[in-house]
Amino acid sequence: MTSTETVSTRAWVVVVLLWITGVLNYIDRLMITTMRGSIKEAIPMTEAQFGLLTSVVLVVYGVCSPLAGFLADRFSRSKVIFVTLLAWSLVTFLTAYATTFGQLVTLRALLALAQVACVPASVALVVEYHRGPTRSLASGLLLSGAMTGAALSGVGGWLAEGPGWKVAFQLFGVIGLAFSMVLAVGLRDPAVPPAATTTTEAPVRLGEALRSLFGQRDYVVLLVFSCVLGVVGWSVIGWMPTYIKEQFSLAQGQAGLATTLCLNLAALVGLVGGGLWADRWSRTREQARFLVPVIGLCAAAPAVLVLTQAPTLGWALGGLAAYGAARYMADANLMPMLCLLVDPRYRATSWGVSSFFSAIVGGLGIYAGGVLRDAHVDVRLIFQFAAVNLLVSAGLIFYVSRRQRRTRPSAEPVTP
Repeated sequence: MTSTETVSTRAWVVVVLLWITGVLNYIDRLMITTMRGSIKEAIPMTEAQFGLLTSVVLVVYGVCSPLAGFLADRFSRSKVIFVTLLAWSLVTFLTAYATTFGQLVTLRALLALAQVACVPASVALVVEYHRGPTRSLASGLLLSGAMTGAALSGVGGWLAEGPGWKVAFQLFGVIGLAFSMVLAVGLRDPAVPPAATTTTEAPVRLGEALRSLFGQRDYVVLLVFSCVLGVVGWSVIGWMPTYIKEQFSLAQGQAGLATTLCLNLAALVGLVGGGLWADRWSRTREQARFLVPVIGLCAAAPAVLVLTQAPTLGWALGGLAAYGAARYMADANLMPMLCLLVDPRYRATSWGVSSFFSAIVGGLGIYAGGVLRDAHVDVRLIFQFAAVNLLVSAGLIFYVSRRQRRTRPSAEPVTP
């Protein structure tokens, strides 16, 4: 086996290990949302308090994302991932022993705090291993773990109805603790570091990282893109089950299952397909990692409009699937785009800052949707606004693409 083949094999092993980590990340984060009845029966709480169990995760995750990204740049990324998995699995296990709402919401906040550095460290580690024509595909495959975990989180509700909700948290806590030992043995930073330069050898400092990032116009535009797309993504996730339920007279469980499975399975197609397409196209077109998201977002906009006018459930789910497959092409290429814009030392920080703005603005978007609902505004208007935002997102990426084309006259280099 040649050296190149060895590195290539190792690079894909890293993707597999981090894919499983991503699955566990989202199962542990989301399965509580499928246990509403069981949790409320065991620990009395209001509907608002139950909603807070999810909101606190989003708030803590968003606020801590920039610092978490910096830590993933400052220290060994493989070790950061190992520590985060170990920590959140322990929190997941301890959640089974909560007996009051205060204990439960505290553990949820600790879960977010433990998980927040995992994704920035993971995406940065993957692009370090995949520096050439496999970068977008590897990034898409990695993020598909989150979609898979979200789709599988319903197993928590199934366990809650059987052995009990405590067993679900105990089981996945133990699985996570066991898999963290696998990461301790099998996950490493790249054996050969990026080419040494004066810039990359300098120590990573948070202030310098933020100044470097916000000093680049294209990165700031990409932050605006993340905010706009965050409003779209969270609005669809937050309000699509309600729309499907009301429009087609489904039970709450039926609507939730149909939309969750449809969206997440389509997202898997978009992440993998969009990554593969960008990698292949980038061999002949240097702007491919920007153009694939532009095309995907432009295709996602009419899919949302079809969804809002669908006469049958089948048409609506078809529109939702088309939206998911097209829209998530952008996610597969987000870190590869960042690799073309930011200092290699600050990749995880750049992801963390982007996550901060996306989470905060996305959360505000969900709240705004609720305000509109209270004002008896047709939920279809929310999705029509989302369609417009998809086109705005595409325009922002296209703007960055044109600027990068002017500043990169030669073919795209292999990014370290």
